[in-house]
Order: sequence, then structure tokens, then C-alpha cells
Amino acid sequence: MVALLAAAAVTAADRPPPGLIAKVAEQGSLFAAERAKYTYRQSFKLWEYRKGMPAGFYSEVRDIVFTAGGERDEKFIEGPRNNLERLRLTAEDFQDLREINPFVLTADSLWRYAVKYKGVELLDGVECYVYRVAPRQILDGQRFFEGVIWIGIEQAQVIRVSGRPVPQLHRIEESNLFPGFTTFYEPVDGKFWFPVKTLADDVLPFPSGGVRVRHEIEYTDYKRFSAESTVAFEEIER
Repeated sequence: MVALLAAAAVTAADRPPPGLIAKVAEQGSLFAAERAKYTYRQSFKLWEYRKGMPAGFYSEVRDIVFTAGGERDEKFIEGPRNNLERLRLTAEDFQDLREINPFVLTADSLWRYAVKYKGVELLDGVECYVYRVAPRQILDGQRFFEGVIWIGIEQAQVIRVSGRPVPQLHRIEESNLFPGFTTFYEPVDGKFWFPVKTLADDVLPFPSGGVRVRHEIEYTDYKRFSAESTVAFEEIER
């Protein structure tokens, strides 16, 4: 009984404060609104493997910018370059690239997820609460994240996520599958943690056989946009 009471005390000490997830989601909403005011460069590379060796490759570099009228836009800087052999990138892949890989839990999306507390973990020197998140329901055409999120105890923000986009679309004629990934976040503006890199290395179980894929996404050159700003683009030779 003494051992049981001691264990209970440790568990209670590790528990997050009441309402933490709601607070994190509120911070996520503020972050999403703030990130929408930034320009940045998004570099995407994907490799497919055959017999343990790279067999196909896709790459692109886009600048996420604003038009002269202040509308959000994307500008190709390099690519796309595509010599994939067995894989074809779909609309869902590019939706995940924009919305799921740089995952953020917001007040608007929180109700869509079941969130379960897992414990406390030290992550690169940052003490974190760890949660498992999964969509409560998936309707046709919707995309979600399913996996683990690390919330900095001091920051009350997501600083790393690891999981996969869902649903995986298993079809007899043409399956549409998506690799598990990890996204890393770092403080950019002194207030919010922005996504800086996504890494994926997974075997996709297609009916014709597993295909190993690896991809990297880098988010760089964050700059806050204002109506008085002048955005200059650096062209890359192809």
C-alpha cells in the first residue's frame, strides 16, 4: 500500500493543469492567425526506393507570399522536378503539405479531436506534456492528423508532432497512402513556435507491395508581411 500511494503521488504531480488543452488550442488559433501574416519559403523533396536504393525523386521550392492586393499566394521558385517511377502525388498530398504536416491544434479544430494525456517527457532540453490525438470522426473529403504532440510546459505550445495524415485511402484499383512524419518547431518571433522542418521515412503498404518513401520539408526565411513591405524574390537557376 505504501508503494501504491507513492506511485499515485508521482502521477498526480505529472498531471497537466486543468484546461491546458483548451489554452493550447487558443494559443494555436493565435499562432495560425499570426503565421498567416508571414511570408516564408517551403522546400519539398521526396524520394521513392526500390530494393533499398533511391529510384525516383520529386522536388519543388515555393515562396508563400502576398500579392500586391494583400492576398495569400504561392510562387514557384524551383521545380517542380518529377521523375518518380511508381508513385504519383495527389491533391491530398499537397493538402497535407499545407495543412497536416505543419500541424497546429486550434480552438476551431479542437472539438474534432479526441485528446488523451500520456505523461511528461524531456524533449531537447524542453520539458513537455505529451498527448495522443486522433480524429473523432472522419467524413468524406476531410483530412486530419493522428499521432502524438509534445506541448512545452513553459510555452503552452506545440513544439513537436509525430504521426500521419488520415484517412489512408485503401482502394483496389489505386490506393492513396501517406507516410508517417515528424515536424519540428522552433521559436521564430519571440512569441510563437513555427514549424521549421518535417521528416518522413515510411513504407507504404500498397496492394502490389510495400514502397519505401522518404520526404523532407523545410520552412525557412519567415518574414512578417505588412502593407508597407516590399517583397523581393530571388530566382534560382534551373
